[in-house]
Amino acid sequence: MSSDFEAYELDFGTLTAEITNKIGRIPKLAGEEKTQLVLNVDKQLEEVRELLEQMDLEIREIPIQSRGMYNSRLKSYKQEMEKLEKDFKRSRIAYSDEVRNELLGDDASSSESQRAHLLDNTERLERSSRRLEAGYQIAVETEQVGQEILTNLHIDREKIQRSRDRLRETDANLGKSSRILTGMLRRIIQNRVLVFILGAILLLTIVLAIYFNLRGH
Repeated sequence: MSSDFEAYELDFGTLTAEITNKIGRIPKLAGEEKTQLVLNVDKQLEEVRELLEQMDLEIREIPIQSRGMYNSRLKSYKQEMEKLEKDFKRSRIAYSDEVRNELLGDDASSSESQRAHLLDNTERLERSSRRLEAGYQIAVETEQVGQEILTNLHIDREKIQRSRDRLRETDANLGKSSRILTGMLRRIIQNRVLVFILGAILLLTIVLAIYFNLRGH
């Protein structure tokens, strides 16, 4: 399981290095060339997001006692991803001095003010996005905890049900044993009474035999 995580890490490192290089080139371009590079970087960023999701899924399959180290690594990757996204947004509205002068001429200072305004709005959006993401993460973790609790309750319920079944079976066996013992005791008493009666009859027969024998003499 950890080998899959490490493979995702290698892919993450390769992609982010390419993205960083391309982000640095975006302000130096203009027109269609810049548009194509922006689209390419946007696609690669989406691939990085998918990699982070795969890492998160892999961590959930790792034993709890070993998750701490992987969670720390994933957190640092997410922070790196946030920085890349911020740099990418800035690069999309940024121009090198040469390109800016070529496009705007005397309006360069006005464009600089607009760019600052756009950056401010972008940062606000990023803060809102981070808050939403944090809320979503809390919701996911809460759902996981709830699922674990439900699973534990289900397991406990099955254990209790099995214990009840064993108690019923034990009660049934005890009842059967009690009936068997009662029957055996009844037969023992009956046998003793029968032996006593037979002994009394035998004794009476002997006494009568002796009596009639003595009387005959």
